[in-house]
Amino acid sequence: MPPDARSERIGAHPLILSVVHGTLDGTTIEPSGGMHGMSAPATAPTREELEPQLEQFRSELTGYSYRMLGSSFEAEDAVQETMIRAWRALDKFDGRSSLRSWLYRIATNVCIDSLNGRKRRATPMDFGGPSEPRGELLREPLPDDAWLEPMPDARVTPSNSDPAETAVARESIRLAFVAALQHLPPRQRVVLILREVLCWKAAEVAELLGTSVASVNSALQRARATLDERGIGSVEDAPAAAPAEEHVELLAKYVAAFESFDMEGLVALLHEDVEQNMPPLELWLRGRENVLAWMQGPGIGCKGSRMLPTSANGAPAFGQYRLGEDGVHRPWGLQVLRIEDDRITGISSFLDTKLFALFGLPAELPPGS
Repeated sequence: MPPDARSERIGAHPLILSVVHGTLDGTTIEPSGGMHGMSAPATAPTREELEPQLEQFRSELTGYSYRMLGSSFEAEDAVQETMIRAWRALDKFDGRSSLRSWLYRIATNVCIDSLNGRKRRATPMDFGGPSEPRGELLREPLPDDAWLEPMPDARVTPSNSDPAETAVARESIRLAFVAALQHLPPRQRVVLILREVLCWKAAEVAELLGTSVASVNSALQRARATLDERGIGSVEDAPAAAPAEEHVELLAKYVAAFESFDMEGLVALLHEDVEQNMPPLELWLRGRENVLAWMQGPGIGCKGSRMLPTSANGAPAFGQYRLGEDGVHRPWGLQVLRIEDDRITGISSFLDTKLFALFGLPAELPPGS
């Protein structure tokens, strides 16, 4: 069965249902031998042998595409397009490289094609300093494709993956890391992700990109310098973030305070320099007092909300449902929290209700549910 059928089963977003069925133009499908230690087999693998193996790479390719594109929806589309191109070209795969390397080559070309001529995805902090918590300062929201989007952990961390691999995958999709990647030119992104996140050898990356090892090392050096300027260290050196289960008490207090609109209790959980942002709004806030002023002013409509837990970008997250006049709670925003030293240091509220289906959250919460 071709991968096209999967887009009909997902149904989470119109973009996923309208995958562009491209051709193999611009995609090198005849890899040279040797990548990842693979030598040419005596006989090339058959389509029947290869087709069932494609799906096992979906999660890691989704993580790779997300880091490249900064969009959960576009990453899903890019992987779907990769699978379609790979399925169409299976008869031409001769086994001289690993199937994984071959798929990454296709996915890389799909992502670079998608990035050509497009502005990078941003966060509100990219547009200037913090704002005052006043509703009159709000500007017309920018379009959805201007913003970095959150990614469900479950889409990029298979349940059967090694715990160490899961930890690296979670750390390397942190919002701050993915946001910093968007400041790199596409080929530098490829090099840094493959070298520092996926631990490919320089020779393997050079082969994938059709360039020299010296060029790969130079691109990595430039990419690392850019991330260093933005205060983003390597994934390998980053301290492992505590899993959500280590913050159960803090998160329970946060939900209780938010749902009861206990602002004194909520503020007590926040770091004094907490940052709050709300894409697609350019406005962002810094400091407990400003968050409190916002919630008691322009954000007063959040009173009566309900919260459902999920996880995004290796961090605890919640689907926020606002109360309607009919007593039904409907999607409002997806909150992704940043926690340090048992205090909430960041709240990113993505006001895009299409995300709820992607995260497997219900479309509404009826009264009494």
